[in-house]
Amino acid sequence: MNLTPMMQQYQAAKAQHPGTLLLFRMGDFYELFYDDAETAARTLHLTLTSRDGQVPMAGFPHHSLETYLRRLIEAGLRVAICEQVEEPSATTRLVRREVVRVVTPGTLVEEGLLDPREANHLAAVSLSGQRVGLAWVELTTGQFSAVDIDRDQLIDELLRLDVRECLLAESEPVELLQPAQSASSRFSITQRPDWTFHADTSLQALRQHFGVHTLAGFGFSDDQVCLRAAGALLQYLKETLFSSLGHLSRLQPYSPADTLVLDAVTCRSLELTRSMRDGSREGALLDCIDRTVTAMGARLLQQWLLAPLRQQSAIETRLDAVDELRCQHGFRTELRDALKRCRDLPRLTTRASTGRAGPRDLAAVAETLKLLPAIKALITGRAATRLRQLEADLDLCPDLRQRLETTLVDQPPATARDGGLIRSGCHAELDQLRDISRGGKEWIARFQAQEIERTGIPTLKVGFNKVFGYYIEVTHAHGSKVPADYQRKQTLKNAERYVTPELKAHEEKVLRADEQARQLEYDLFVELRDQVATAAKRLLQTAAVLAELDVIAGLAELADTQDYCRPVVTTDRILNIRRGRHPVLEQFLPAGTVVPNDTRMSEEDGLVLLITGPNMAGKSTYIRQVALVTLLAHMGSFVPAESATIGLTDRIFTRVGASDELARGQSTFMVEMTETANILNNATGQSLVILDEVGRGTSTYDGLALAWSVAEHLHDELGCRTLFATHYHELTQLAASLPLLRNYNVRVVEDGGTVVFLHEIAPGPTDQSYGIHVAELAGLPSSVVQRARQVLRQLEEQHLEARSPRRAGRRRSPVDLAQAGLFDEPDPNPD
Repeated sequence: MNLTPMMQQYQAAKAQHPGTLLLFRMGDFYELFYDDAETAARTLHLTLTSRDGQVPMAGFPHHSLETYLRRLIEAGLRVAICEQVEEPSATTRLVRREVVRVVTPGTLVEEGLLDPREANHLAAVSLSGQRVGLAWVELTTGQFSAVDIDRDQLIDELLRLDVRECLLAESEPVELLQPAQSASSRFSITQRPDWTFHADTSLQALRQHFGVHTLAGFGFSDDQVCLRAAGALLQYLKETLFSSLGHLSRLQPYSPADTLVLDAVTCRSLELTRSMRDGSREGALLDCIDRTVTAMGARLLQQWLLAPLRQQSAIETRLDAVDELRCQHGFRTELRDALKRCRDLPRLTTRASTGRAGPRDLAAVAETLKLLPAIKALITGRAATRLRQLEADLDLCPDLRQRLETTLVDQPPATARDGGLIRSGCHAELDQLRDISRGGKEWIARFQAQEIERTGIPTLKVGFNKVFGYYIEVTHAHGSKVPADYQRKQTLKNAERYVTPELKAHEEKVLRADEQARQLEYDLFVELRDQVATAAKRLLQTAAVLAELDVIAGLAELADTQDYCRPVVTTDRILNIRRGRHPVLEQFLPAGTVVPNDTRMSEEDGLVLLITGPNMAGKSTYIRQVALVTLLAHMGSFVPAESATIGLTDRIFTRVGASDELARGQSTFMVEMTETANILNNATGQSLVILDEVGRGTSTYDGLALAWSVAEHLHDELGCRTLFATHYHELTQLAASLPLLRNYNVRVVEDGGTVVFLHEIAPGPTDQSYGIHVAELAGLPSSVVQRARQVLRQLEEQHLEARSPRRAGRRRSPVDLAQAGLFDEPDPNPD
């Protein structure tokens, strides 16, 4: 097939970007051809047509790009955007087109494609034996980090970061990342050529970008495997963005030792950022504690929540700042009101750095810079150390603010090509060209009056349109009065249009001035945008200060309005929470519904709390509540309690709920045991462990034996603070042999056959599950409920007599518990 020059252009662009959907700009539309057209028609519900009756074709208006891009990216597609890079003219038969951007899930910078309150992470992974190099970037904020970790930590880190796209060398097994893909529908894998991960190639890319000879100045050793990932990531960004990455001004080492570790299971079980009910933000802890007033603050709050601090001094520094803002309501209100008017400075800066900012983006930067002096004045002279540090770090950028304010008009147009965005008096040549253009309109008015007088045609008028330019219009009724020097240009139904040499000469002068003015305005805008990009490092530092002030003020607002207390953080292995409350439930349930509960854990009060009680009584809620209070304290927040003393914790582990992972061939019980094994193999004496119904996924004897053994291991081998909720009442007898284990129960009151759950945690064991009562509440048929009660009575009567006691002085085991209910075995030696 003979291809037209334009289709040759298309084929060349497509060949340069295989594996992408190519959006080919043709005038006011983006067009797709061949298989791309069929894919787009299916995905976007576009009408599929054809070119020359042979080539499938589909398209959409250029102004709808972001709408369609969102749907394509959500469908898991990569998109290359091929733009017209020169203006069409009378002498240009074929405008030049180039791919200006490859859009992937991890490289989004377009405002309309991003959730302003969530980070959008792109990551890269490089393997070296059992070590993994991990690098990630939040392109819209310039945060670029890397770390070497053990292979078994990789999936947890990828899920904690909520990575949208992860780069992996083509020779590496994709199976390495599939657990993350199974756990998150938003996680995508992009395989890249092996050479991009080569040590020399990657290191050279990093050195060239940062202008250094070694990465040691950033806190790395040049032989670290994570630098291979970071270099590969940087090369990928250059290939997809086709723009400067100047806002990526440093590579920051990430130190897991500085933060409390939260694995993916814990984040999911505690519903930190997503509700398990429907996967949305609503109902998650993040949603309930978020009082930020800026998008940048909301993103930082999520970072703090998923990477809580582990150093006592750092936690206290944050708490001091939150405390000062909590106590000073007026100061907090003024600060939040000022921050509320700040725009998303990190993402605005990124758009400027990547050449994608429009006039209104720069106006938003100016608007935010204008607020900085008042914000700086508010935090000057404050007592909290962190507030003083933030005040010192807040760069007002006065030079940039002045340039923006004196250059841009107050309400600039949406695009720079529209003109009318540069202030009068800013540039002498521009003012002169504008005068010519405006003077032209005055000249036209004088010219029209002159021609009316000369010709004696009272209805004569001078007009302009884009097709014919300037013209003199005379109705047919006055046709006999047209002078000889009028040249006919266009015939209308009721009039003729003419032009004169004088009018033509003036037209060329005005149009040339107008065109030159628009081009000059655009050039001045690009220069201004480049100045913003040059100041990216300063702007991002200021943005980080604003975001942190927003988070601190938000946590102070939360503490004040929800009656949270300041926790006492100690290095002792202790948890002492008085009248603690669940931070999520108390905001969703009616006031006074949530029952406060105490928690006492120490060497004296016991480190393993075994909690028994019926379903629906609140065991799971209580143990999660303790974990959430501990987590909030570590992130530097006040906590929902009357008082709280929180011993430093290195990790929080959870084994809560039941779920199948059929796609990975794992049953509910296998998932339960895998999660339990992770805890037993990785918890330390400083960890906090919450367990809910370990062993319930298998037979009674197996489950009880496993739960028994797990409890002993946690007590004897790990010695970590543990809350163990269980239906196995037999485990309560462990208190007799495990000195640091204490029994607690959820109180229940029976009144005339009615069971009332008090949701109160009290010392001591319970001996009933009230399962039949819960089944009745669930709506089981009454005949089934009555029959269950008959069977239960028969079983209890059958096993009424207890076995003879075992020898004292040794630990009881499940075998010793044959005296208990359903666990009685036939006597092998009957009398």
